[in-house]
Amino acid sequence: MSPSRPRKRTRLSPEARRDQILDDAARLVLVEGLGAVSMERLARDVGISKGLVYNYFPSREALLAELLRREQTELRDRGMATALQARSFADLIRQTTRLYLEQTRDRGALVNALLSDPSIAKLMEDDNRADRDRTFRFFVRATRREFDLPLPLAIAAVDMVAGLTDQAGKLVAEGRIDVDPATEMCVELITGGLARLSPNRSPKL
Repeated sequence: MSPSRPRKRTRLSPEARRDQILDDAARLVLVEGLGAVSMERLARDVGISKGLVYNYFPSREALLAELLRREQTELRDRGMATALQARSFADLIRQTTRLYLEQTRDRGALVNALLSDPSIAKLMEDDNRADRDRTFRFFVRATRREFDLPLPLAIAAVDMVAGLTDQAGKLVAEGRIDVDPATEMCVELITGGLARLSPNRSPKL
């Protein structure tokens, strides 16, 4: 039996190499858990030196924080693109909720594992707060335009319905409900509830 040969290094662009390291880190987290990720293990898996891994990421925590940032940026960018294509408020809620639930179903285990590490969560604290604030303000503006709500009421309403979609995400992640029915339930509950708050709604007969 011939001895195994060292893995041949493939020359990649800096961006491709960086993504390769992050992809392998994501795989390790999902397959073996957060504790399996080390700079030495990533270097060995990818077929590069540990020093080269450190050239891209100054520490394990910085690497994992960047992995989390990549996941969240992808969701935010896809969500914004979806929002800009929405034809109505109901369509906005439907498309952004479905995207969030699909991401929770497919990538939630990775994101939750990363967030479970306090050091990573701390590094991402400012970014996460800024993302939440941008998203929150966007939906407050959309809610006010659609239902003519005063600002304090719109803020409270959006804060409450955000909890609804979070709970739907947990149910989807646990396999207790599929994405499509969970999406439609959120649309009905959110649009129906907000419509009841509108000062322009038709009086109940």
